[in-house]
Amino acid sequence: MMGSEGEMKRIGLIDVDGHNFPNLPLMKISAWHKAKGDEVQWYSPMFSGHLDRVYMSKVFTNTPDYEYCINADSIVTGGTGYKSPTVTKLYPGMENIYPDYSLYPELTKDTAFGFLTRGCPRDCGFCIVTQKEGKCSVKVADLNQFWRGQKNIELLDPNITACKGWEDLFGQLIESKAWINFNQGLDIRCITPEKTAMLRKMKVKHIHFAWDRYEDKDLIVPMLKEFAKDTGWKRDKVSVYVLVNYNSTFEQDLERIYTIRDIGFSPYVMRYDKENIPKKHGLHRLARWVNNRIIFNSCRTFEEYMFANHPSEKYPRY
Repeated sequence: MMGSEGEMKRIGLIDVDGHNFPNLPLMKISAWHKAKGDEVQWYSPMFSGHLDRVYMSKVFTNTPDYEYCINADSIVTGGTGYKSPTVTKLYPGMENIYPDYSLYPELTKDTAFGFLTRGCPRDCGFCIVTQKEGKCSVKVADLNQFWRGQKNIELLDPNITACKGWEDLFGQLIESKAWINFNQGLDIRCITPEKTAMLRKMKVKHIHFAWDRYEDKDLIVPMLKEFAKDTGWKRDKVSVYVLVNYNSTFEQDLERIYTIRDIGFSPYVMRYDKENIPKKHGLHRLARWVNNRIIFNSCRTFEEYMFANHPSEKYPRY
């Protein structure tokens, strides 16, 4: 990576998706190169000049690619947003290095970001995790590899509750005494009384579950109700993702939304293939109603929301 021994390299980084959420691979790449004595900077076509290498990371497939010329000896692309990335995994030594949080000083202020596990056994057709990380949830890090006393921990694990080593990892989170946000959806189907008990010992800021398939109703609904009863947690702490535009009818989408609300949790609409849904499609109206807490709490039903906000439109426009 460095060329001749001791030779400093000039490294550029491009977060193709923008800077609304920290790009963890770029943070690790930056830390690795800085540890080697290299100069690392955000790439700018006007001010960076010629660089030895530029790393481009893109998470989302619908994000437009970087449109400016890049002045560098080599360009490395990675992330699920690229159909044909030049790398699919970080180089040896990068994956478990402590991230360079200075890249996103405002977004990472007193907050640590990372994965304790990778992989998921569900292999859902709408999700890329299994293709990327495998059909088994496995431990890939201890908490101290990306956390050093920050008050908040943002966990990005795809299915930590399916990992055989969950108890050790939950114990580390409890001992941290930091506020925990499970950013991705925990698998309610993997929740047991033992896991619930340990979750209650954490300083949980927020938990996300997911009810992706309507046909899982008879399994998921009782487990959500049991979790609500055992924890006493309400909608301010527990959200449930509702996947729409994927093998469900509008009526089934509404039923899931109403059921989650009646249990006492907050539904959140996730639109599959969002960029290809017509602009005035009913699913966009549905997401606007559900995902804005103020609007959702002010309108008890979707019919009420449509009548108040879009009275001239046919309901439902699906």
